[in-house]
Amino acid sequence: MKKILSLLLVFAVVAMVLVGCEKSEDTSVLKIGATPEPHAEMLKLVVDDLATQGITLEVIEFTDYVTPNEALESGQILANFFQHLPYMDSFNAEKGYHLVNAGGIHIEPMALYSKKIKSMEELNNATIAIPNDPTNEGRALLLLESAGLIKLNPAAGITATPIDIVDNPLNIKFTELEAATLPRVLADVDAAVINGNYAIPAGLIAKVDGLYVEGADSPYVNIISVKDGNQSDPRIVALVKALQSKEITDFIATRYPNGEVVQAF
Repeated sequence: MKKILSLLLVFAVVAMVLVGCEKSEDTSVLKIGATPEPHAEMLKLVVDDLATQGITLEVIEFTDYVTPNEALESGQILANFFQHLPYMDSFNAEKGYHLVNAGGIHIEPMALYSKKIKSMEELNNATIAIPNDPTNEGRALLLLESAGLIKLNPAAGITATPIDIVDNPLNIKFTELEAATLPRVLADVDAAVINGNYAIPAGLIAKVDGLYVEGADSPYVNIISVKDGNQSDPRIVALVKALQSKEITDFIATRYPNGEVVQAF
C-alpha cells in the first residue's frame, strides 16, 4: 500500500511539473533563424515594431543553408529567413520535410564575379566556381546560360548540373563548392557565381563588381519559411507584415542602392 501511495505521489509531482512547464512556455517569443545579411539585418529593424505587439523576436544566425531548415523542421525555431522557394521545395522533396512559404520579401540577384578578369570575353578556358547545392547550382548555370556562355539541356530545368551542359564553346571548367565558401575562393579561380547573401558581406556589389547579373524578374524570391500549419500563427502573420513594410522598403533603397537587394512585395 505504501508503495502504491508513493507511486501516486510521484505521478502527481510529475503531472504538476508538466503543467507548470506548459504554463511557463512563452508563446509571445518568435525564434527565427537567418543568415547574417541582409536577412538578419532586416529582422533587427522590426524587433521594436513586434515588441509593441507583445512579440519578442529572437534572431538566431546561421552561416549555411542546411542547418536552419533542420532546426525549423525539428521545432527548434518557428521560422527561418534565408532561402528562396525553389530551394525550399527541393529541400522538402529530398528530406521529406514539411516547410511552406509564409510570405515573400526580397530578391538577391545572383551574379558572376571575378578578381582576375574584367570582361566576359576573357572567360575562354576559365575555371568558374558555382554553388554545389541542387537549386543554387541550377540557378548559377541558368545565369551562365542567359549570359550566353553555355547551353543547357532544356529538360534539366532549375536543377541543372554541369552534366546537363550540351554546348560549352569557351571550354569552361566548373568547380562545385558550398555556397558560403565562394567569396573566399574567388581569388583562386577565374570567376565565381555567388549568391547575394554571401556576396554582400564580402563587399561585392552585383551591379558594380559583377560581370553578369541576374535580372530583376528572377523567380528566386527570398521568403519567410515555416513548418506547415504555422502559416496563420499570429506571430508569423505579424512578422511578415512588419517585413513587408515601408521601413523595409526604405532600408533596401538606402542600404542597397546598386540593386544588391530588390524588394519583392
